[in-house]
Amino acid sequence: MKILITGGAGFIGSAVVRYIIDKTKDEVINVDKLTYAGNLESLASVESNNRYFFEKVDICDSDQLALVFSRYKPDLVMHLAAESHVDRSIDSSSEFIKTNVVGTFTLLEVVRKYWNALPDEKSKVFRFHHISTDEVFGDLSDSGGLFTETTPYSPSSPYSASKASSDHLVRAWLRTYGVPTIVTNCSNNYGPYHFPEKLIPLTILNALEGKALPIYGNGLQIRDWLYVEDHARALYQVLTKGKVGETYNIGGHNEKTNIEVVKTICSILDELAPNKFTTLVKYDELICYVPDRPGHDVRYAIDATKIEKELGWKPEETFESGIRKTVLWFIKNKSWCKRVLEGTYSRERLGAQLK
Repeated sequence: MKILITGGAGFIGSAVVRYIIDKTKDEVINVDKLTYAGNLESLASVESNNRYFFEKVDICDSDQLALVFSRYKPDLVMHLAAESHVDRSIDSSSEFIKTNVVGTFTLLEVVRKYWNALPDEKSKVFRFHHISTDEVFGDLSDSGGLFTETTPYSPSSPYSASKASSDHLVRAWLRTYGVPTIVTNCSNNYGPYHFPEKLIPLTILNALEGKALPIYGNGLQIRDWLYVEDHARALYQVLTKGKVGETYNIGGHNEKTNIEVVKTICSILDELAPNKFTTLVKYDELICYVPDRPGHDVRYAIDATKIEKELGWKPEETFESGIRKTVLWFIKNKSWCKRVLEGTYSRERLGAQLK
């Protein structure tokens, strides 16, 4: 099968590309604009494989997209290209609307025309898999509930609103035009090759350099953490086994507060890479609290019962095993981190002024 993946040079996208090339016989066409968060070094292990192809294309460019579809004639599409950092969306939302909403619309239109022109045997196999987030559901607050596939949408940030919009577009193209779509909503991902603007890689890299570890508000915000390679397996399972028109929630069964996550990382670093800063005894002494970001949701948590029962997927990593693997990866791959940080990102986080 030929699988076209948008955003395949990003954090989750690259994990999916590596999984498909390493674990299946399928071909991959990676379509990526290569924004600040896209990094082809994350695909160095597969770039020379004769089943892997790369096209530098913006999903907002319908003409270039159509040429890619015409050239490679994919059997399946996985749509991961997106602006994804909440802090950035609060600071400047326009790129999120452009990529996540207009880009998804543009891609859907190219796909609709492509799918309509396919012969019957290929059109019956074709699938458009849209990868989304649990943030579209909003805030569980301090309730004991979980997000299910039928939880009403209530996005809180420009980022989550843009992803909610893209989800609605995908479902509308199924109902109105018949385009065979599937949607997945995942919890917070972490793991190797994670761009260092998100909590876990930011904490690891700052700690290793003796820099402050900023925590928003009281640090009691809860997220369900999913190891990215578990997510990649789940996405492939949905693409190949999922039912058209269905939604599948993907979670790691690992609810942790932000402060728990940071303290766990500090503890692992104390063991694996004792600090070299004479004024400190342990890494958690670098923790500092900063004003909370606007509209910060208190709790996300996924009910992944449906994908587990219907498709047989379960996460293999616990948070304890996954976070240890992640910390080890960052310790061993400082050269990758250095090259990434030589770009436009300076590890600033909205609202993270130290006080």
